[in-house]
Amino acid sequence: MPDVNSVHTASSNTDMQTIATALAVAKSRQDIDEAMRIYHPDIVLETPPFGTVGRGADEVRAQLGIFFQIFPDYEVALENSAFAGEDMIGWGRIRVTLTGEFANRRGNGTRAEVPVFIVFRFRDGRCIYESFNFDLASLCRQSGLPAEALVA
Repeated sequence: MPDVNSVHTASSNTDMQTIATALAVAKSRQDIDEAMRIYHPDIVLETPPFGTVGRGADEVRAQLGIFFQIFPDYEVALENSAFAGEDMIGWGRIRVTLTGEFANRRGNGTRAEVPVFIVFRFRDGRCIYESFNFDLASLCRQSGLPAEALVA
């Protein structure tokens, strides 16, 4: 795993890629503590498909906890990326299984695989902003739910 602690500023594409990769690995392991070490204390985490925004470490920690309860086998694979200044966009696929009940509905237990793109911004060698975007309609279709069931 990349050593995020050795990155002092996200001044290069390589630094940004290292931070984003470390975050993807931590989140794929559902390791909230590690993810929070990678996030800046002033992190803003948006998930537009669900209509949610977490601001600051406490809200983001809670948001990740809920997400991993709903999708305990969450896995992300970033396949490519592009950079502009202190911003990076990564895209690839997520694999998840909707477990338990969500919005008074139960998924079909099928592991879904859908496209994802994530916008990252960096400050002080950490991720200060993440916008997590994925194909909600495909996730719902594969999980046996109407899209409205997963929108906050």
